[in-house]
Amino acid sequence: MKLAELSQKPQLVKITLDEPKIIEKYNEELEFFVYDRQPIDVFSKLANADQSDIGGLIVLLKDLILDEDGSKVIDDERVLPMDVMVEAVKKIGERLGK
Repeated sequence: MKLAELSQKPQLVKITLDEPKIIEKYNEELEFFVYDRQPIDVFSKLANADQSDIGGLIVLLKDLILDEDGSKVIDDERVLPMDVMVEAVKKIGERLGK
């Protein structure tokens, strides 16, 4: 098989934050989207993400957490709560790690 046969355009996939503590705090599951294929540098940053490095987390998540149209949810004026970002990192790692 040729590698070219495996290459595809990235597709948006939905990720649901459904942990009990998230549902309890926000009264429902939270959803966002991420591209199912990422460049290797993004995988490396995600694998080495340190939850105590808030700035690094925000930079990483700005490009990963998207809405259903593929637009960024986090930007220079909007930031998600820390508990949501931490859960998002876990779910993104689970999804992209498959």
